[in-house]
Amino acid sequence: DPNVMYYLTLYNEPIQQPAEPENLDVDGILHGIYHLKTSPVEGPRAQILASGVAVPWALEAQQLLADDWGVSADVWSVTSWTELRREGLDAETHNFLNPNAEERVPYVTRKLSGSNGPFVAVTDFMHAVPDQIRQFVPGDFATLGADDFGFSDTRAAARRFFKIDSPSVVVRTLQSLAKRGLVDRSVPAQAIEKYRLLDVTAGTTGSVGGES
Repeated sequence: DPNVMYYLTLYNEPIQQPAEPENLDVDGILHGIYHLKTSPVEGPRAQILASGVAVPWALEAQQLLADDWGVSADVWSVTSWTELRREGLDAETHNFLNPNAEERVPYVTRKLSGSNGPFVAVTDFMHAVPDQIRQFVPGDFATLGADDFGFSDTRAAARRFFKIDSPSVVVRTLQSLAKRGLVDRSVPAQAIEKYRLLDVTAGTTGSVGGES
């Protein structure tokens, strides 16, 4: 089809592609989001949305939240923030122009409805990319992204600098839970100190496979 553009997004980081899981949500992949992994612990609930190279960081954050803070955070893989927004806007337009018809609910809203806790999105794109779906997320929504220029170092240091690495996801999740009164308000500050979040040399996310 000459009217369709195909593209590949490449990263300068080696990633082990996991085997296809059983009962894969193909419909979710095609529409833009699917549930990747349920947290193994009981505790205050949260939802982490991640895309592309950030998915392994979200999975690491899920483990840190469980091990260090007793927080249960599920991980969702977002295959296309833009597709989710496009479908959401189509639903809004339909509802606007057809006030007497059955209301159409955006796909991402349907997928996330019933998921407990705040939603935290992480990507190595700018904040504006996950922010595309903010109006369709059924709950508190926080985003982490890599805005601006001017920092070039190891992958781990750059991600710590932009606060998009795994510990940053943990801290942002804890802040959202503290705002709801689900964890003590002192916990986010404890996490910042524990993970040395203000020290770019303390980051380890994305350090596999070389320093470039």
